Amino acid sequence: MGIFGRKHDESATATTATAVSPDLAALTGEYTIDPAHTTIGFVARHAMVTNVKGSFQDFTGTLHLDGSDPSRSTATIDVVMDSIETGNADRDGHLKSSDFFKTDEFPTMTFRTTEAEALGGDDYRITGDLTILGTTKPLTIDLKFNGAATDPFGNQRVGFEGKAEILRSEWGLTWNAALETGGVLVSDKIKLNFDISAIRKA
Repeated sequence: MGIFGRKHDESATATTATAVSPDLAALTGEYTIDPAHTTIGFVARHAMVTNVKGSFQDFTGTLHLDGSDPSRSTATIDVVMDSIETGNADRDGHLKSSDFFKTDEFPTMTFRTTEAEALGGDDYRITGDLTILGTTKPLTIDLKFNGAATDPFGNQRVGFEGKAEILRSEWGLTWNAALETGGVLVSDKIKLNFDISAIRKA
């Protein structure tokens, strides 16, 4: 069975099911996202010709996993916007400024789930409210369950990979510059990626 629950396949053997995913009941519970082993990243198209990648270094989050009823699983994430990093100090400063995230006025970005569903196998989808610059709009994230393990320190961990796309203009992130050759400096479409490790609470 999968982490959020998995549709029963009458044709699958017990051996196959065990090999694919761990025991569902053992994974149901409350988890804290481990920031040291988690990445919240993004990719933006720059000058129409290349991709700029960045991530946030300071954030907290929780997961509630309900294996018996996937729709009751939830997630929360709070991101400190001043922790944005793209590998260039000048660009990072611009992103924190009034042209973009206005971090002095809006220090955090938040996500709260409103819906969760199992898609089959280890694939899941969550939808929630993403708040940036005080504007809240729905965001859907496709997730893949990467497994569960007990680390050398006795922590019970689960792992997920996720991806989503947003139009930054929908959250009021509209700054741009026109290119002489046509197009704009920064893409409206932003790709989000998540690599999450979460530790079960004692």
